[in-house]
Order: sequence, then C-alpha cells, then structure tokens
Amino acid sequence: MNNHLILVKPQAELKDEYLSYYQEWKDSGEAMIPWVISKDPSDFSTMLNWLSDHEIGKGLPDGWVPCSTFWLIDTNRSILGVVNIRHQLTEFLFNAGGHIGYGIRPSERRKGNATKILELALIEAKKLGIDDVLVVCDANNIGSEKAIVKNGGIPDSDYVEEDGNVIKRYWLKA
Repeated sequence: MNNHLILVKPQAELKDEYLSYYQEWKDSGEAMIPWVISKDPSDFSTMLNWLSDHEIGKGLPDGWVPCSTFWLIDTNRSILGVVNIRHQLTEFLFNAGGHIGYGIRPSERRKGNATKILELALIEAKKLGIDDVLVVCDANNIGSEKAIVKNGGIPDSDYVEEDGNVIKRYWLKA
C-alpha cells in the first residue's frame, strides 16, 4: 500500500488530473461515488465554488447538510479517489448514506486505496468534531466493506432499501 497518499481540498491546480479522474468514472459506466463527482466539471471554477459552498452550508437544497470534499492524491499529484464527509446525519443519511462516502477510480482499485482514503477521512472527520462516524456500503461491495472493517468498523443493523438493496452500516471512531 502506498503510504505517500494525502487528502487535499479540491483545487484549480489539479484540474487536468480531476478531469481525467471524472472521465474514467464516466467511461466505466458505474454509478458516480461519492455523489459529488457527478457534478459536471466542464466549468471547473463553478464546480469548485459549488463544493466550497456545500462545505459552509451555502445554497444547500432543503434537507441537505454541509459536507467537505477531499481528493486523494499520490506523490505524482494523480487523483486516485474522492471522499465526501457529511458534517451531520439526516434520517436518510443515518439509514443509507453515513457520514463518509468515497470512491476510488476504477484503475486504482485493489491496491489498498479505499482503506487509505477512509483512514485519512476519519482524521478529517475528527477535525470537524465528528467522533462517532457512520460509514455504509452496499452488501455486494466487498472491497468497501473490507476497507471499513480494516479501519475498525463495528457492524450495526443493516438497512434494506425499497428496491431490496441491502446497505451494511458500520460505526468507526474518528
């Protein structure tokens, strides 16, 4: 596992790297995870402002909570993953979203990056005053579940969505 990975705030200097990351997700056909990466980055400065506004709770839709987004980068400043930390939980987030959502670009999976991004996100959650952190994953997402358990995840009750999808819920200490 690469121990030289860090989290950084989204920034204009990494535009080309982010666009590469975004395009790889689009090309994969997979759902965009975490949800913030589904924001169209074609107007990059607007996207960065949108992320900053979400962090301070500015202009949020009703029922949404402030959230902080970070990019996982390596020593080459390549973006390997994105993590989004919700500052508090709504009923929906308590059941099926959790405090932390993260995604690793398809070409960088199975290399320990999910474990590392979650480890680093827990440090950021602590800075936000979140001591008990809820992290969830779909029951069929074995890689994410392993990353959660490796970071000390304690299982809580599963949540079953209306379509029958099972969400595994874990509590971690920040």
